[in-house]
Amino acid sequence: MSRIGRREKILEKASQLFRTKGYHGTTIRDISEASGILSGSLYAHIKSKEDLLFEITDRGAELFLRSLRPVVMSEEDPVLKLRKGLVAHIRVITENLEAATVFFHEWKALTEERRRIIQAKRDEYEAMWAELLSEGVNRGSFRLADEKFARLLILSAANGLYQWYNPQGDLSLEEVADRFTTILLSGFTGGEGGENR
Repeated sequence: MSRIGRREKILEKASQLFRTKGYHGTTIRDISEASGILSGSLYAHIKSKEDLLFEITDRGAELFLRSLRPVVMSEEDPVLKLRKGLVAHIRVITENLEAATVFFHEWKALTEERRRIIQAKRDEYEAMWAELLSEGVNRGSFRLADEKFARLLILSAANGLYQWYNPQGDLSLEEVADRFTTILLSGFTGGEGGENR
């Protein structure tokens, strides 16, 4: 196995372990055994356990950013952008389940400097969602009393997919995005309930 291939295997096994045992609950020995490498030999590929956590979370952040950026920058209708943004977000999660789970739950275990790097990318991603929603409001596609909470609702709902979505289940990720979009656009009252009801 090439050095690059070995490193990818280590990252894959570390993602699985961080997801199931947590970052602090996973030892270097756990990672080396899962990767089929002696603990001492593992350090030929990494400097520290935190290096693995940072690389996994940074890759996750970049996947989310790369998936949403073309949607936000497109000239399409905001409603279609909302749907495509949800599809992109859901695809990143479902195609990178272990890494996405680590990205959501373990990134705060990073040391301060690395945590700031990931936080900046998370902020950039949320800002793109804010831009998408703001554009929808400005173009009359969305009526939002509170854009910030709309963004939090969308991301909270979509981020929870890793806990229940089954890629072999009845719904494709596009169908899940369609259902989310329909509920978000119609609301629980079909658009007739009013803000204060």
